[in-house]
Amino acid sequence: MKFHITTFGCQMNVHDSQWLARALESRGWEEAGEDDALVYIVNTCSVRDKPEQKVYSELGRIAAHLKRDPSVFAAVGGCVAQQIGKGFFQRFPFVKLVFGSDGIAGAPNALERLAVGSDERVALLDFMPVYEEREHALAPVAGHSRQAFVNIMQGCDNFCSYCIVPYTRGRQKSRHPDAVLDECRALVESGVREITLLGQNVNSFGMDKGGAGVSFADLLRQVAVIDGLDRLRFTTSHPKDIAPEVIAAFGEFDTICPSLHLPLQSGSDSVLKSMRRRYTRDHYLAIVDALKQARPDIALTTDLIVGFPGETEADFQDTLDVMESVGYESSFSFKYSDRPGVAAVNMEPKVDSEIAAERLMRLQTLQNNITRKCLKILEGSSTHAFIEGLSRMQDGGTTSWKGRDPAGRIVNVATDEGGDLVGMMVPVRITEAKKHSLVGERNGEPW
Repeated sequence: MKFHITTFGCQMNVHDSQWLARALESRGWEEAGEDDALVYIVNTCSVRDKPEQKVYSELGRIAAHLKRDPSVFAAVGGCVAQQIGKGFFQRFPFVKLVFGSDGIAGAPNALERLAVGSDERVALLDFMPVYEEREHALAPVAGHSRQAFVNIMQGCDNFCSYCIVPYTRGRQKSRHPDAVLDECRALVESGVREITLLGQNVNSFGMDKGGAGVSFADLLRQVAVIDGLDRLRFTTSHPKDIAPEVIAAFGEFDTICPSLHLPLQSGSDSVLKSMRRRYTRDHYLAIVDALKQARPDIALTTDLIVGFPGETEADFQDTLDVMESVGYESSFSFKYSDRPGVAAVNMEPKVDSEIAAERLMRLQTLQNNITRKCLKILEGSSTHAFIEGLSRMQDGGTTSWKGRDPAGRIVNVATDEGGDLVGMMVPVRITEAKKHSLVGERNGEPW
């Protein structure tokens, strides 16, 4: 059976799709291009309205494949599946399976039943009280890139007033630390050199019974010392829960990469209070100061929302001020949009869409300027790039590869050396800063 997966949203969705693909392949299924598949799986995101609308558009495109083969069917997973649920069956009759983030563990078996001609409609939408371990039908595989994601938890207990995640991914459930460590060790043994630990709020790992009393700082330290692991990252971090021990770990372990995604959302205390973020501007900046003391070369990135209900021009200026003070290397920024069922839907006054759009443009212009300055400083420095694949910057004379430095910045490096460098560390000297990336020249032998 040939299948095709389309993924929207965060790294957790990407990881879920990768696991599902491996689980199906272990059953003899074959991943195929969009024009050849018989089963289409759409893994969805509903954090904002736009990704949700993309799901409906994608299902409309899939419907066209019914003309090629009437046995074609689709499955919808992830946050929109949890949100809309069985409603997909009425709107799109060719959708036979919907599964939420907790239901993905049962998706492979359900797809197998449906693929043999079952007329049932399957909804795997129940939230589990504990983290349900997924099948280990096949050994962890490093993959060509030698990079891997590892889920350490599911769900969120924060209930920020604008966020739909607790309603679509459920309450927080930490994975048992032994299972996390076993998976990380197995991945490294199979050749993985870089691991990213994933969770809605990794800093709160272990605050529920699933973590067996192990804190995130404890887990981070145990993963960081796995023999053979070169790089360790984690995302996402809620500022209110980041422990001093986690901050200190950046300066204690070379394997922990000098980069952190630390969502700010707003630089205004009044807006942060309305968002239910449970930290203040000063608290956030104190965390930043501590991180920079622990690891002076740390690169910080963030999430920002503009136009939140009640946001004034002064509130927005507070956000710009924090951006300049921190010096974020990049940010994900969006206009606020109402999500069904969240508290902010009822908050007033709403910010005019044109005003929000103008603020977003100003914010992104500032971010572009900060990013250029951050990258420009790196010209002439030496680092090493972990090669992920061929670069789009090919000049024809030599082969250019795309890699990332320890902080996660994209580095394009040209080399006349033959062979495949994917999964290799290449010493480089940074020769030029582009708008959002770096250019380097090889400065030693790959390893």
